Order: sequence, then structure tokens, then C-alpha cells
Amino acid sequence: MTTAETTHHGKHWIEHWDPEDEGFWAATGKKIANRNLWFSILTEHIGFSVWTLMSVLVLFMGPAYHLSAADKFLLTSIATLVGACVRIPYNFAVARFGGRNWTIISALLLLVPSIVAAIVMHPGTPLGVFLVVSILCGFGGGNFASSMTNINTFFPEREKGTALGLNAGGGNVGVAVIQLVGLLIIATTGTSAPRLILAIYIPLIVIAAACASLFMNNISSVRNDRKGMREVMKDAHTWVMSFLYIGTFGSFIGYSFAFGLVLQNQFGRTPLQAAAVTFLGPLVGSLSRPVGGWLSDKVGGGRITFWNFVGMAVMTVLLIVASNVDSLALFTTAFIVLFVLTGIGNGSTYKMIPAIFRAKAKAAIVAGADEAAELLRARKLSGALIGLAGAFGAFGGLLINLAFRQSFLATKSGVGAFVGILAFYGVCFVLTWVVYLRKSTAPVTERGLALAGSQV
Repeated sequence: MTTAETTHHGKHWIEHWDPEDEGFWAATGKKIANRNLWFSILTEHIGFSVWTLMSVLVLFMGPAYHLSAADKFLLTSIATLVGACVRIPYNFAVARFGGRNWTIISALLLLVPSIVAAIVMHPGTPLGVFLVVSILCGFGGGNFASSMTNINTFFPEREKGTALGLNAGGGNVGVAVIQLVGLLIIATTGTSAPRLILAIYIPLIVIAAACASLFMNNISSVRNDRKGMREVMKDAHTWVMSFLYIGTFGSFIGYSFAFGLVLQNQFGRTPLQAAAVTFLGPLVGSLSRPVGGWLSDKVGGGRITFWNFVGMAVMTVLLIVASNVDSLALFTTAFIVLFVLTGIGNGSTYKMIPAIFRAKAKAAIVAGADEAAELLRARKLSGALIGLAGAFGAFGGLLINLAFRQSFLATKSGVGAFVGILAFYGVCFVLTWVVYLRKSTAPVTERGLALAGSQV
């Protein structure tokens, strides 16, 4: 981001914004930033709900819909794919249109899949039409990227961790909330009234857009730093951290879409029985995300990420065992614990990113580089990588749903998918150890990937 030479006009545009000035922050900045945070969370929360809407609607699709388990996993996969793809353009949209303006636009865009779903959600609708709905739902996944980018500009460095944690957690909870709404509808009316979900969310979307219009602001000095994005893509850590985030956030969003379908198709759960537990996974995964950041502050993000992936691998082994012995209790327990670990991993990997670039900056400063310039560069590259990793991480959700689709097509079971996922987690914890925890005296340079565990 750089300061713009041109200015915008209007009561919702802020020309001067300097949150690092403690006097400005205490007098006016904090109040404005917090107001923008809460209304940004509202839209992001609904965005996550719409993104995962298809994972709830498939619970209503009984035999009359004539869709196989593979068809339903395909529907959830498409929404995940689109959500991952739109995160990068949504990331840039904040500077192009203004944070407030883009929040309004992105909220109103959520009306499109919601209204279309309300029209076509009935038996007899072809799979192709549902695929279009899934594509449209995917745009809700982009709200996370634009919301995080927008809120990042409002807060000083010393408070960004808390603000971004609240923003991310508040958005992630949207997955659990819409699944809880689906549960309540199934429990009270059965599977014959899926449109009630849309009757609830369409007014909420309008309210979110109206609140953004009335209470949010644009910051005129925000500009896209495309140079920073190009620079960070040349750094090897970008691809290591993006790979690890595929394992953490990708697991969270992928399992959020797939959990209910696996329970129905592998354990013969009814829609009500499946919905009664599926919301718990995303809920605990969202709530545990700040715990990952807190633990990383205490003992290091690299260590937490390593042991977290080990734990995720152990839980996956238990899921395989539970599937083979047909133990629903063990399966459900292991899956809920796995969700907790995905949340912790989301927090720890995001905490690693700024630590990596700070470590590299300190090494450069020791070698004689300008301190202010190196620290500024570290913040710039950290911000760019956070946005990029968020986009790549969402692709993990696509891979998980495709793995389940193929597994159920081939064997009528999710065991094959779990075996593949277990191997992936093994690669993740080995990679974390080799790159960030292995004892090494190698300096932190553009070519050197070895960092002491205490630094990361």
C-alpha cells in the first residue's frame, strides 16, 4: 500500500488515517476502526454462510432429487473451488473500490446465489442447474480476503493480531451458524422446506449491505501493492507456508463441506442425525483458531504447527480405524477433535508468516541493512503472503471434497480419502520440521530456508 496522490470526496471517505499515531488512535481512530471491524465481520460471516450453503442444501436432497453421493460431493467441491479462485481479485478490490464500497458490493452479490437457490431448490432440478448454484455460492468465499485486507488497513501493528483474529473467527463461525440453521429447520419441518434457509438469509444479506453503507468507511490512502505481491511470490517461504495452510485451512473448510455427507453415506445417518453434529465441527474449529495464535506466542508457531499436524495425522488414523470397525462414536469424536486442530493450525500458520519475515529482516539488519527499510519490507511481504496463502489454503477444501467423491465412487466409503489425507499431513509435519525446526546455523537469507524454531 502506498499513499495516493489523488483524494476522494464524500462523508464516507477518510483522507487522513494514521493509526500508528497514538494520539490520533486514542482520539478518533480506535472508535472508527472498531465500528468498521464489527460491520465487516457481519458481512464476512454471512459470506462464509453462503459459501457453505450447498453443504447444507445437500442434506435436504433426498432420493427424490436423484443425486448420488458423488454428485453431492461434486456440488460442494465446485463451491470450494470458486471460493478459492475469487479470493485474489477480492483482495485487490478493497483498494480499487474502497473498503466500505466493496463490502456493500460483495454483500449484495450474495443475493444472487441465495435467490437462485430459492427458485431452483426442488426435486426434478437437473444436476447442471445445481452446479450453477454452487458456482454462485462460491463467491461468498471471497469475502474473507477482502474483509481481512480492509480491516488490516484500519488497525495499528500492535493491535492487528487481535483485530484480524476476531475478523477471521467471526467469519469462520458463519459455517457453523448456517449448519445450525439447517439443523433447526430439518428438526422442525423435515427435509421438505429448504427454502426456509434462504428466507432467513436473504433479509440478513440486505441488512448487512445496509449497515455497511451506513456505518463503514473508505480510506483514500489505501492502494494495491502489486510490487509486493510479485516480490513475495519469488520467496521460497511463500510456497512452503501456502502448502502448510492448505493442510490447516483447507482441512477446515473441506471437512466443513464434507462432514455431513460422510455421516450420511458412510454411517447411514438421516439428514437430521447428520445435521445434529455437523455444525459442531466448524464451531469448535472457529473458536480454536485464536488458541493457535496464543500458543504460538508462547512457544513458537513452528513448534505448534509441527505438533498440530502430528495430532491431525493421529486423528486421521482414528478415523480410518473407526470407518473400518463401523464405530460412529469413535468416528464422530475423532472428527470433532480434528476440527479443533484445524483451527489451532490456522492460527499458528498465520502467526508464522510475520515471524518469518521479521527473522529475515533482523538477519539483514545485522548484516548492515537499514533497519526501518527492512522492517517496513517485512510488514509489506507479510501482508502480501497472508492474502496469497488464504487463497491457496482454500484449494485444500476442493482437494478434500474431490478425494471423498472419488473414494465413495470407488469403494462406497471415505477410507481411501482419509488414507490420502493422512499421507498429506505426514508431508506437512516433515516439511515443517525440516524448514523451521531443524537445528541449523544457516543464515536467514533469500536462499536459506532454515530458521531456528524460537524465531518462528
